[in-house]
Amino acid sequence: MSYNKFEEYNIEVTKSIKDSFESIIEDLGEDTKREGILKTPERASKAMQFLTSGYEMDAAVILKGAMFKEDYDDMVIVKNIELYSLCEHHMLPFFGKAHIAYIPNGHIVGLSKLPRIVDVFARRLQVQERLTHDILECINNTLKPKGVAVVIEASHMCMMMRGVQKQNSTTTTSGFRGQFEKIETRNEFLKLISSDLS
Repeated sequence: MSYNKFEEYNIEVTKSIKDSFESIIEDLGEDTKREGILKTPERASKAMQFLTSGYEMDAAVILKGAMFKEDYDDMVIVKNIELYSLCEHHMLPFFGKAHIAYIPNGHIVGLSKLPRIVDVFARRLQVQERLTHDILECINNTLKPKGVAVVIEASHMCMMMRGVQKQNSTTTTSGFRGQFEKIETRNEFLKLISSDLS
């Protein structure tokens, strides 16, 4: 069976972004008629629309679509969630992993929805600090758990490729609400995300 990939893009938006990329490439000194570059503006247009597709998604709606009544009231952790985003300052990628935990308060959420909401917020022009806050507040306000915790560890190409050019630096951000503001609960979460239980 052959693999067919279907992507839908607004024709007018795609053309507008394509034209902008073509102008940028020309201003940088490249020949937009060269074979290897000929289709680059359109590819870049579609890539940017995909990488910023989070603007068209509602993370709260995604969570509400998979909430279930359940009496479970211990910590739920999904860790090592891959994330890829674009720094809003230079539009260069930053990438890493997110760790999310919550303590249910009468409702649980389908586990696949937590990585989904990471993608919703990551697929926007972002800073890591706001990305952490957006994920945290969405879960806290929508699921209304007894507590929620988010930790993100990421590498930023704007630090690695330009500027200070530090290849081995990583940035860690965190946010805690409810029971995770208690040092014992927070420490349990931090210990669990740093351990290998396999």
